[in-house]
Amino acid sequence: MIPADGNSAQATCACAQDGGRIFLFPGSFDPFTLGHASLVERGLRLFDSIVIGVGVNEQKPGWIPAEERVEALRRLYADEPRVAVMAYSGLTVDFAAAIGATGILRGVRTVADYQYEMNMADINHRLAGLETIVLFSAPEHAAISSSVVRELAHFGRDIHEFLPKGLSYTSKAI
Repeated sequence: MIPADGNSAQATCACAQDGGRIFLFPGSFDPFTLGHASLVERGLRLFDSIVIGVGVNEQKPGWIPAEERVEALRRLYADEPRVAVMAYSGLTVDFAAAIGATGILRGVRTVADYQYEMNMADINHRLAGLETIVLFSAPEHAAISSSVVRELAHFGRDIHEFLPKGLSYTSKAI
């Protein structure tokens, strides 16, 4: 299992060593879609570095194992030194504090997403003083969600057009 605690996070986040604005982009990323990749790309224009935090929930193992999601994303961003990928469990605000994050990056596709993210931003600010920056999905990615991609794959459809080029998982024929 990949360490999912704050102590190992600080030690392994190379991008945290520069003292710049580190933003945490948390999620399950099961799988990581073009919409997620777009948010990382756009976020790098705003922040010094981004930590993609793959949330681990032992109660819900996911479609793709968490370890594999982390490794796939590390390969995808291997040539981008401003992006780190780490697994974590527990509260997102605790992980953000452990890695020295300035704030949290989130994306919204719909009004329902916006309402949810607004509530989470309020709680995260109350708990840890963290600011949440919300980016709206690019119109071409607004209909893409991990759950839709999983459902398409379940029914045998080709899902490559919804995933970033170069992203590969070993446990799934993707």
